[in-house]
Amino acid sequence: MKHILTMTRFCLAVLLVAIIGIGAAGCRDSVSVSEHTIEVPLSSLTVTPGNLQPAFSSNTTSYLVEVSATVSTVTVTATPRDSATTLSINGIDTNPGQGRPIALSSSQPTTTISIVLTSQNGLESSYDILVRKVDNTLSALSVTPGPLAPAFTASTLTYQVDVASSINSVTVVATKADPHAVMSGSVTAGAGITAGQAIIPLNGPGQPTVVSITVAVPNSEAKTYTITVQRAALSSNNNLSALTVTPPGSFPPPGFIPSTLNYTVNVATNVNRVDVTATKSDLNAVMAIDSVIVPAGTASGSALNIPLAGPGTPTTISITVTAQNGNPKTYSITVNRAASTDDTLSALTVTANSTEQPLVPGFSATTVEYTVNVATTVTEVTVLATKSDRSAVMLLGSLTVPAGTLSGQETFPLGGPGTQTVVSISVTAQSGGVPKIYTIIVNRAL
Repeated sequence: MKHILTMTRFCLAVLLVAIIGIGAAGCRDSVSVSEHTIEVPLSSLTVTPGNLQPAFSSNTTSYLVEVSATVSTVTVTATPRDSATTLSINGIDTNPGQGRPIALSSSQPTTTISIVLTSQNGLESSYDILVRKVDNTLSALSVTPGPLAPAFTASTLTYQVDVASSINSVTVVATKADPHAVMSGSVTAGAGITAGQAIIPLNGPGQPTVVSITVAVPNSEAKTYTITVQRAALSSNNNLSALTVTPPGSFPPPGFIPSTLNYTVNVATNVNRVDVTATKSDLNAVMAIDSVIVPAGTASGSALNIPLAGPGTPTTISITVTAQNGNPKTYSITVNRAASTDDTLSALTVTANSTEQPLVPGFSATTVEYTVNVATTVTEVTVLATKSDRSAVMLLGSLTVPAGTLSGQETFPLGGPGTQTVVSISVTAQSGGVPKIYTIIVNRAL
């Protein structure tokens, strides 16, 4: 009897399995089943630190988790939908809902974690997690014009760049160590873009401009690199580095000194023009030599053939240097033209009755004694004398011809027939000293 019951139960079980099989076959023909349906599913899955990408779904079996490059271990916690299901994480049996620490590869940027679930009836499902380390540092950073101080290293976050006052913008190029990171701030580059570049306008001269570049990766603090670009203040240098006057070509000892503003040079009386050459200490200054303008960017300049005042008269020449910040400085050169030593005449004539009388000997500036013979009927003569140097003073008889007046004329009465009359012309040079006396003896015939 017992045997009959056992056989009966066996037959019923076989029949039930057959019916289920036939029913299942019929379902395949009439219902479309998603290929993502998992026979042994999880009800939850977490990785710490990190976030699953995409968000967890029991029918999604592959995930990506990004963590900071400094993370060495993650904890994986998996819970099957059926509490009777067994699971292993990377081949290690793990209790449902129990966190399993997984060491990440130290030599590779990615680590694969496999979760295998086994149901009581022997069915299996697997989930895979790819853990990728991402880096929040830069691999390169440059500023043009530069350079960075200190030189770039990925671990150094603060830099300074000094630029000239004339620079009004810089170009910053930053390269991420990990292309999956996101760069923001003054220079930007999204995930998947290796580098970014930006032209940064600078604040005014003397003012700093701060450039910030932030590199962010998932599940890690962002890292910010800071560059302070210091634009030089406008120069206050309004000095000369060299100054010459030609002739004489140099200043008396101690010569030119940039801090000395006033100079005096002496030139001969026959020098009526000079050349002045000056060199700026700062190329960016603007210089005016007399009427000649030397612009910023040009180091030196010359003013040629500057006219001098007459002999014995000083001439002042100014050189003004205006610094980049607008502050001027004026150098002054006083050129002393020597007083004339010329005490000669350039012309001398004697006229009687509107007729010029010949001088004996003929006139020469270096000959000081002359004779003129006139007829007995001539009672007076007129003498016209012209100075070689206008700055000399001439005394023609009782007539004084002052400096600045070139010629003078005077009439002299003669003695009786057969007598001599002496006419004297005195010329005193501008430099003073003993005058030169020209003498004319007028012989009146009997």
